[in-house]
Amino acid sequence: MEDHPLPASPAPDRPALSPSLSPSLDRRAELSEFLRSRRARLRPADVGLPDFGRHRRVPGLRREELAQLAGVSVAYYTRLEQGNGRNVSAEVLDSIARALRLSDAEHAHLTHLAKGKQHKKKPSGRPQQVRAPLAQLLDAMEGVPAYIVGRRSEILAWNRLAAAVFGDWAELPAAERNWARLTFLRPDYRDLFVDWEQKAIDIVCQLRMDAGCYPDDTRLSALVGELSVKSEEFRRLWATHDVKEKSHGLKRMHHSLVGELSLNYESFRMPDDTDQALVTYHAEPGSASAEALRLLASWGRDASRVPSAP
Repeated sequence: MEDHPLPASPAPDRPALSPSLSPSLDRRAELSEFLRSRRARLRPADVGLPDFGRHRRVPGLRREELAQLAGVSVAYYTRLEQGNGRNVSAEVLDSIARALRLSDAEHAHLTHLAKGKQHKKKPSGRPQQVRAPLAQLLDAMEGVPAYIVGRRSEILAWNRLAAAVFGDWAELPAAERNWARLTFLRPDYRDLFVDWEQKAIDIVCQLRMDAGCYPDDTRLSALVGELSVKSEEFRRLWATHDVKEKSHGLKRMHHSLVGELSLNYESFRMPDDTDQALVTYHAEPGSASAEALRLLASWGRDASRVPSAP
């Protein structure tokens, strides 16, 4: 495969400034760290290369090995890993993604970091709005906890049963209606989710995806900076550079009023605004969780006003 020329980069081998401390997220630094982190998780045996047992100064594949697998020169890949992706072609990115064994979400993230979004971006500071018919749909879903989540993990709208399950977000300032803030900074949400670590991982992975799409979003950068200062767990997970999208799964919770809840969730991206997703939860018919949801539905918002409720 031919190398597509990249201009020589004066950038140091590793950016000195942490992206979480800058006014906006540094796309070049993000690209550099992401490629390093993906290369570090692979071993020669994972990709069919011989390992002669020599001491490795860095974990994972060497740059030379990765360049060989991707079919590009070492100098070309080195410039890319230093954050210079301005002129890289889609063909080369595809080859590097295959060599690194990236998932679909990781491949998309790499493309956003290297080339930016191909479509016209919405202004990052513009408030996110939920269409009125969509808000009406939420209200009509009486037996299903549901909410709309937007960029930066912001909770934009929700129905009564979601308030009964997760807490009445209407009682919070708008800036606090954010899954990242709730998960990492509120002890009651740590108690709510049985597998809190997985919930935290999912949120950080989605924030990483947002950062790749909107590196100039100063509100996102401020959120990352605040959480990095206030939460050691967030700092640890943010440093992994992991990205993924979860469209469905199972969440186990311990609700202070009804006890254990095992709910399946489904996430649906809005066709006219892919930054927004409708998230719904439901229980297996006839299960104890289904009965618990019916009980919470009968209490409505009163369930979220009990002092001990999450």
